[in-house]
Amino acid sequence: MRIYRTDQFPLPLPDGHRFPAAKYQLLAEAVAGFASHAMETAPAATTWELQQAHSADYVAQVIDGSLPARAWREIGLPWSPELVERSRRSVGATIAAARGALLDGCGVNLAGGTHHAYHDKGSGFCVFNDVAVASRLLLQEGLVRRILVLDLDVHQGNGTAAIFRDEPRVFTFSMHGEKNFPFRKEVSSLDIDLPDHTGDVSYLALLQQHLPALLLQHQPDIVFYLAGADPWQGDRLGKLALSMHGLLQRDLLVMQQVRNTGAALVITMAGGYASDITDTVNIQTSTIHAAWQLYAGTKSMQTTTSIRSEHNA
Repeated sequence: MRIYRTDQFPLPLPDGHRFPAAKYQLLAEAVAGFASHAMETAPAATTWELQQAHSADYVAQVIDGSLPARAWREIGLPWSPELVERSRRSVGATIAAARGALLDGCGVNLAGGTHHAYHDKGSGFCVFNDVAVASRLLLQEGLVRRILVLDLDVHQGNGTAAIFRDEPRVFTFSMHGEKNFPFRKEVSSLDIDLPDHTGDVSYLALLQQHLPALLLQHQPDIVFYLAGADPWQGDRLGKLALSMHGLLQRDLLVMQQVRNTGAALVITMAGGYASDITDTVNIQTSTIHAAWQLYAGTKSMQTTTSIRSEHNA
C-alpha cells in the first residue's frame, strides 16, 4: 500500500483565503506517525496525461496562466507557477495510487478528489479532475474494464459526472447534500440527494442500501473513493450532520465491501472545511489509518484522530 503526498509543493494563497491549504501538510505529518515508510512524493502528471480528460486548450491556458480572469474566479484559486505544479502533482498522485492499487489492493492520495473540474474548465477549488484523468489512462491502457467512482464528498461530483456522461465503463455514484454546491447539478449514473442535517443513521443506511448492489451489478475492477471529510456536522460548508464516528463507519463500510469483491481501491481526500483545521485532519487521518489496518495488516494503534474524545458523536 503506497501513500502519495503533495504537501511539499506549497499552494500560495492570499491571507484570509477560505481554502484550507495547510491541512495537507498536517495530514502528511499525522499519517507519517504510523505509515512513514509507505509514503512517497507524488509524481507530476504530464501535459499529455492531463489532456486525456481535459481539452488541450484548457490545459495550455492553465499552465501558462492565460485562462480568463472569470475562469479563475470560478476555480476560486489565484494562478501561480506553484499552483500549476501542485495541480500536476495532485493528479499524478491519483494516477500513481491507482497503478499501485492494482498491484497492492489499495493506494492513497493525501490530496485529490478534485471532482468539480470539467473537461474544459475548473470550478470549486478544482483545477484538474484527478480521478477522471487516472480513469481514462487505466481504460486506455487496458488495465481495467470497469470503474466505479464512489463520491462521498458532501458536494456533488459534477465535473466527474459530466466527463463520463457517455462512458458506460465508468459508473459515477454521488451521495451529497441536495441544497449544497454545485447548485446546478449534473446527472451522475446514480445520485443520492440528502436533505440538510442528515445524520449517521440515515446516511449509513442509504450507503448500505446502495453500495453492495453497485458492486455486484457493475463489477468494477477498481473503485475510486472520494472520502470527503465535509459531511461532518462541524464543517463550515457541509450542512450535513455526521459525527466523526459515523464518518469512520462510512469508511469501514466502503473499504470492507470493496475489498470483499476483489476490486482495487483508490482513496482520495476530497473536501473538508472545519472551522478548526485539526478536525478535518483528524477525520482524514482516521480514514487513512483504517485503510492501513485493513490493507497493510498492521497492528491496531492509536492515531492522532480525536474520535474517542468527540463529545457530539
